[in-house]
Amino acid sequence: MTLAMDQSRLALPYIGGATVDVDERTVVLEPADTTIRVGSVALAGPEHVEAAVAAATEAFPAWRDLSAEERGDMILAAAAALEAEAPALIDLLAREVGKVLPDARADIMGSIAMLKNFVALVRELATDPNHAGEPGTGQAVLVKVRHVPVGPVAVIGPWNTPVFLTFNGIAPSLASGCTVIVKPAVEAPLALTAVVRILAEHLPPGVLNVVPGRGSVVGQALAEHPGIRALMFTGGTETGRRIQAAAAGNLKKVALELGGNDPAIILEDAEIDDSMITELVAGSFGMTGQICFNIKRIYVHRSHYDEFVERFTEAVGRVVIGDPHDETAHIGPLTTRDGYENAKRLLSDAVAAGATVRELGTYSKSAKRDSGLYISPTVVTGIAPDSELVLDEQFAPIMPIIAFDTDDEAVAEANRTEFGLASSVWSADLAHAERVAGRIEAGNTFINTHRLGASVPFVPFGGVKQSGLGRTHGMYSLHHCTEEHGIVGFTEPATQLPGISHWQSVVAGVDA
Repeated sequence: MTLAMDQSRLALPYIGGATVDVDERTVVLEPADTTIRVGSVALAGPEHVEAAVAAATEAFPAWRDLSAEERGDMILAAAAALEAEAPALIDLLAREVGKVLPDARADIMGSIAMLKNFVALVRELATDPNHAGEPGTGQAVLVKVRHVPVGPVAVIGPWNTPVFLTFNGIAPSLASGCTVIVKPAVEAPLALTAVVRILAEHLPPGVLNVVPGRGSVVGQALAEHPGIRALMFTGGTETGRRIQAAAAGNLKKVALELGGNDPAIILEDAEIDDSMITELVAGSFGMTGQICFNIKRIYVHRSHYDEFVERFTEAVGRVVIGDPHDETAHIGPLTTRDGYENAKRLLSDAVAAGATVRELGTYSKSAKRDSGLYISPTVVTGIAPDSELVLDEQFAPIMPIIAFDTDDEAVAEANRTEFGLASSVWSADLAHAERVAGRIEAGNTFINTHRLGASVPFVPFGGVKQSGLGRTHGMYSLHHCTEEHGIVGFTEPATQLPGISHWQSVVAGVDA
């Protein structure tokens, strides 16, 4: 039996190269059919966090001291093992998260690619490991700034894209020489735990550990632990605030990728065509609207409003909703019961407030609507700009569309919330779009695109305001798990540097 399907192993903590038994568990149900049990996951306690930190601390010096080539060889061997298990992992992920197979495939295969990319980046940096600067003042002949691994890193993952987004922390940390402790989201822990187990079994004991459990217990303990030198979290804003507060007592590095309420602004000089509509439908409803930088609200210049709403609505009507394993389905169910109930409430409130709510799409026969957490792709018009559906992150396949008259109005509405993860501007005039983009309060603003794949690997990704702290991608990710170490060397006393003359008389025995 493959590890991916061995429920008795993948549900438990893996610490210091060994499985640890835990009696308390919680059940994981299929979002597509909540009468079906995918498996169960252990609910570890503070004692398991303590053991994992001890194992990671003990393993760190030897892992750090390996060359980039040696570490990379082990990680690449693990990546090959993950590729062999990929079909089972993709199936498991689709079942527990409810995402359709193309999305599940991208989650798993993208994580493997990320491992390989960070191995290549760290090996490239190792050819000039010290990033030598200019010699500087005096007789300095050695001026170097090294990027050294911080030590044990905690990575707390989300439930919506559990493997790929958690690997935003795992991959750079391992490649740079840190040891890692992973806490999966309790809502979708199985595929991530399986992936981490496969990876960990190809590395020295203690280098990679997994401690499943509740955020209020395991996450809190990791954030508070003084032996954790850096923490990377992806998830909701309120949880991010609690993690930052818990981590404040021991000055660890904290990176937070939090919620978003991303606006798309369609300017007066935009061209409403099939290409734009395709991009906007994909960016709005991908993974059933459960992506942190999905489009969450669309602002359209009044001159285009009626045409846009008609064409967008027509396209959304062709979206197929079905079981995650249904190859004809574009989207599946929502992942969590809480998310499902919140989406139903938001739609009910919008109807009560007089908005026009169009539930669209076509259900495949594979969709078990009575027992699955399905929400139809929905377009909402005639809604107040200050309504909850517009100003808060709905995390569901629901799209409010609002008209505007001027660029200033559109920018003000885009910046109205405390979120600032991503955004987009749509225009046939790139210079005009860039001017508007520069006024939006967000970590990223895309022009004429806004979906998975739009964020290129060498551009930093992250949020402003209540959408987070820090950036990922490439060197920006490595900065979270490394520290700068400056080395300045002289072959003889640095007599030309300031501050020495006052002391020369002391050594020479001459009165000042």
